[in-house]
Amino acid sequence: MEAIVADVAAWVADAQRIMVLTGAGISTESGIPDYRGPNGVWTKNPAAARLVDIDAYLSDPEVRRQAWLERMNHPAWTAQPGPGHVALADLERSGRLIGLATQNIDGLHRAAGTSGDVLLELHGTILRCRCLSCGFETPMQTQLDRVRAGEPDPSCVMCGGIQRSATVAFGQSLDVAVLNAAFSAAQACDLFLAGGSSLTVQPAAQLCAVAKRAGAKLVIVNADPTPYDSIADAVLDGRIGEVLPNMLKVPRQTL
Repeated sequence: MEAIVADVAAWVADAQRIMVLTGAGISTESGIPDYRGPNGVWTKNPAAARLVDIDAYLSDPEVRRQAWLERMNHPAWTAQPGPGHVALADLERSGRLIGLATQNIDGLHRAAGTSGDVLLELHGTILRCRCLSCGFETPMQTQLDRVRAGEPDPSCVMCGGIQRSATVAFGQSLDVAVLNAAFSAAQACDLFLAGGSSLTVQPAAQLCAVAKRAGAKLVIVNADPTPYDSIADAVLDGRIGEVLPNMLKVPRQTL
């Protein structure tokens, strides 16, 4: 695998416009479990998926109460960015990262230093809370303080509506502006890197094919095979925190 990493590092060094897609695999090394893996949240407790079903959430107060408890104890509050997050933040500082789309909601890319100029949180963020009626947003910790103070299902202070994390639930659509920005970056890049994603969740996984059709090199780093391995220019397995920094450490060559 060292030879492949060296080849990809050379591609990174030569690339002018790099687009990245990250999935749960980059954050599991920071102690945040994935959802569908062998030790995933929904694998261990299939009923937990109901907490992120928008119809169940709106219709069942008990689902909302359980969801607030899950948010209060989410590992994102204590997790620290891993080497993969840090390497991508360093890549942005090289001036060649045109987009970092993530399927994760944990905020670790921001914590590592990735700016809002390139970060595209496809599935939203747990760091914010949003009213499902009027759209008013607040910091999540503001609402969790209300839960700790005894409100099992805090309502919106603006309109009294039902609130949840500013993340995309089953039955909800992705933010069109964020999704369009991700597809635009995929079409414009000359190197597309997918890291820690099973590439089975659409429409995020389609970004790989979009970039490839536009002429970009496609590199996939994941512990398990993905549906897009067959069209990739390079496929690497292994720990994201080890592979990614080695791929990204070579500075771009200048003429």
